[in-house]
Amino acid sequence: MRPLLTAVERAALATTLPAWSLADDGGSIERELRFKDFSEAWGFMTRVALLADRLDHHPNWSNVWNTVRIALTTHDSGGLTKQDLRLAAAIDALLA
Repeated sequence: MRPLLTAVERAALATTLPAWSLADDGGSIERELRFKDFSEAWGFMTRVALLADRLDHHPNWSNVWNTVRIALTTHDSGGLTKQDLRLAAAIDALLA
């Protein structure tokens, strides 16, 4: 089981991952993305799925037409861990 982020690490998220927001309960980070259309959104999700498999860490997400909502948490640890931050940074890199 991975250790949960400390309060200091969670507070630094606004600087280290500015596109992500901390959930109200502090147990996950979230991001909403909008694309040109469904096909572009689905293509992005495919790239994230391949990345998530390589990192062995999978997002909670949904897709409605051109909008993808992603939430990251480490279920077996019961909240946010550095694994979530790694996946969030890797997802951000796909968009760069």
